[in-house]
Amino acid sequence: MRNDSVPFAVDREVPGLIVKFGNYPLHHGGVGAIRSLGRLGVPMYAITEDRYTPAAASRHLTRAFPWPTTGAEEPERLVEGMLRIARRIGRPTVLIPTDEEAAVLIAEHQDALSGAGFLFPRVGRELPRRLASKQGLHELCVEHGIASPAASFPESYGEIKEFAATAVFPVVAKNREAFTRRSRPAVNGTTRVETPEGLLDLARDWGERPGVILQEYLPREQAEDWIVHAYFDEDSAPRALFTGVKVRSWPPHAGMTANAYVVDNPELADLAARFIKQIGFTGVIDLDLRFDRRDGQYKLLDFNPRMGAQFRLFESESGIDVVRAMHLHLTGRPVPKGEQRAGHRYVVENIDLPALLAYRRSGYTTPHAPPHASGTELAWLASDDLKPFFTMLARFVRPGAKHLYQLWRTNKRGSSTR
Repeated sequence: MRNDSVPFAVDREVPGLIVKFGNYPLHHGGVGAIRSLGRLGVPMYAITEDRYTPAAASRHLTRAFPWPTTGAEEPERLVEGMLRIARRIGRPTVLIPTDEEAAVLIAEHQDALSGAGFLFPRVGRELPRRLASKQGLHELCVEHGIASPAASFPESYGEIKEFAATAVFPVVAKNREAFTRRSRPAVNGTTRVETPEGLLDLARDWGERPGVILQEYLPREQAEDWIVHAYFDEDSAPRALFTGVKVRSWPPHAGMTANAYVVDNPELADLAARFIKQIGFTGVIDLDLRFDRRDGQYKLLDFNPRMGAQFRLFESESGIDVVRAMHLHLTGRPVPKGEQRAGHRYVVENIDLPALLAYRRSGYTTPHAPPHASGTELAWLASDDLKPFFTMLARFVRPGAKHLYQLWRTNKRGSSTR
């Protein structure tokens, strides 16, 4: 379901550019952003791995800039590439980062990029890197009184052994830093580790300086997964703010959103807005929180200082999502207010089926998910833009399925030794 008849007008003279670093061609968030602004007549450009990605196939894309990157390149090289793209576009362009590396690079090289004509929210230079860091985020939560899971940041295999000897299992392992996760990943993604032996087995591959965070596991039987997406202006005031509940993810209970609903949660919205005001952030956010029913607290798991892949779950009754809000604000236009579409559902087709099977086996349900959806947005399939869906299918059969298997295998390995 889409709301293309919107009560506002965008500046069609200012294009948008999807910015991503690393090899992940099957990214539905980038496709969603291209469609969101492209349907309003905004020219859209995208950095892609090659010319045959789903994003490159979208009818709403004006031009793809094929640029294979790993995310491990020197920042100067990435900035130089961005400046070349600016010259090719030849006019002011709104930057839309889809990963932490892109968000960090933009923040840390604001002068060079703005001088080339790029438009983006101006934020404290070091803040996005700190927020994208699991350790930096944990420290900010402690500093500002925001609940988060207990965490350890081991600096050696010896410290991991000490942790394993006293920790309560299962625990969660995550890559600690942006950029480092690309060059020296400790795990393929968020990984639940069931036993001390499983942790030590995984840690043998992490080298002398493991770039990993070991985090308290919040039992799924006593928890609910919530998400917040928002856009904040230069005063850290929300121009658009949405809350929802995650029904399924892949890998199960620890990965990317596969199925989610819009659910009104004023308490969570207020918590997120207060935290953003305290740290002085400007721009788009994607927060993952887990409500711990044991103590009644929302615990912040992840802070993505950029657009989230599932952002199209959220659209207000006035047709605003976080990408549209950012484009309107950066081009000097008002952002219409409106209530979020409670009960709306978002489904990522290629990962929701395996997630559904896994969740049925576990018997897990989400209490706050409505019994019936008021509408459904599919991540890939759209009647006015079919090619990205079929391109996804063509590329998913082998590499995509292999990636999902690797994520599952990593979680399996962490629980194999009992």
